[in-house]
Amino acid sequence: MTLEDAHSFVREHGVVLASAKGPVPNLAAAIAGEPIRGSWWAHPKSHTIFAIFQAIEAAPDILVCRIVKGRITFVHRRLWPCLVRLADRFAPVHLAQIHQEHTQAGHHLNRTVAFPDWAPADVRREASGLAEAEAMAALGDWVPRIGPLPRLG
Repeated sequence: MTLEDAHSFVREHGVVLASAKGPVPNLAAAIAGEPIRGSWWAHPKSHTIFAIFQAIEAAPDILVCRIVKGRITFVHRRLWPCLVRLADRFAPVHLAQIHQEHTQAGHHLNRTVAFPDWAPADVRREASGLAEAEAMAALGDWVPRIGPLPRLG
């Protein structure tokens, strides 16, 4: 899989996990061309996976956050308004934008931008015009459901 293929994969699916198993597609497995058992770092294509992850994380139309199961998740910009519209369904820490910085010592640091600070004004405007059901349908069944509010009194 090339970087263009990986970017198309994220755009097509809208929401993908970097490497965890879950209710949305997994980019590491797509890059490897097979399910990965254990850590993707041990896979023969680990260098390719790492290089593509770095490029995807740097793409201006990809949000890196933890909205699916608290795991690293890539969200394509076409779904940002839906995510903003349904923000009350997620823990604020899971909505924070993550930037990974790699130090010369070989470590990586996570820098975060809190929600809604990462959301551009045009995305917020579009989100305000979305119906909740429309946003839910676009994102999919993995989005946490909010049950009926308890009765007061």
